Amino acid sequence: MFGAIPLLIVPFVLYNLGLLGIFGGGDDPWASQMFSIRMMSGGVFSMTLGDLIVLIGLILFFIEIVKSTRTSNASIMDHLLSTFVFVAFLVEFLLVKGAAHSVFFTLMVITLVDVLAGFSVSMRAATRDINMG
Repeated sequence: MFGAIPLLIVPFVLYNLGLLGIFGGGDDPWASQMFSIRMMSGGVFSMTLGDLIVLIGLILFFIEIVKSTRTSNASIMDHLLSTFVFVAFLVEFLLVKGAAHSVFFTLMVITLVDVLAGFSVSMRAATRDINMG
C-alpha cells in the first residue's frame, strides 16, 4: 500500500512548509543560501534552499519513474495518486500567491512529466503484455 504513495508529494509538502515560514522568514525563503564551496577553479559553488528542493524533487522523480516500470494493480493506484498530486500542484499554482515562484513551477512540471511518463510506460508495458499473450 505504501508503494502506491507518490513520492513527489514530499517536495509539495516541503514547499508548503516553507510558505508557512518553517525554513525562515522573509519575502523569498527559497533564495536563502544553504552552503557554498570554493572550487579548485576559483569559482564558488553555492546552493540555495530552492535549488535543494528541486534537487530532492528530481531524485524522487527518478524513483517514481523506476516504480512506474512495474506491472501490477498497485501501479494503477500509483498513477491515479500521482495525477492527484499534479492537480494539487496546479490548483495551488493558480490560486496561492506564494506558489507563483519558479521553484514551485519547476516542481509542478516535474510532477506533470511524472504523470505523463508513468502512463506512457504503463501503456507500453501493457501493449507488450498483450502482444506476448
